[in-house]
Amino acid sequence: MLALALTADLTGVTDLLPLDTPDEPYFYTFKVQCTSCREIHPNWISVNRYEQNEVSAGKGEANFVWRCKSCRRESTATIKNPPRAYRHASPPNKQNIIEFDCRGLEFTEFKSDGEWQAKGLEWPTKFSGIDLQEGEWFDYDEKAGEEVSIKDLKWDIRRV
Repeated sequence: MLALALTADLTGVTDLLPLDTPDEPYFYTFKVQCTSCREIHPNWISVNRYEQNEVSAGKGEANFVWRCKSCRRESTATIKNPPRAYRHASPPNKQNIIEFDCRGLEFTEFKSDGEWQAKGLEWPTKFSGIDLQEGEWFDYDEKAGEEVSIKDLKWDIRRV
């Protein structure tokens, strides 16, 4: 099992979460490595938790099925549960966002594509359409009367 973990400095917001619904699935984008031959796929791959792909030889389904071009081994990854919200903490701490059951492959690097959402820390303000591709996000909370931000993002893929 692997987990995508995040450490981030949240100011004025909490419960940071990818926008991930059946109508608008979040595509988790990774670099992938074969655990058999250790070859790293040169392209980014995307996986979402609503898409199911057939595993060869009738071995069931997985969210991501991949065959290594070097050793020809088939590998799979399945998202185990819905994503968990990253909660405000001071100082910031590492929290698992989502977990994957990986068979024959490992995710080595994460790229934040897609939209995220969060809530105001003190007020019930909802923020959507958050883009974390640049590694930071700034906005203004009208109800709280102050700037809110997400900074110093550090993504980590770790064993669970």
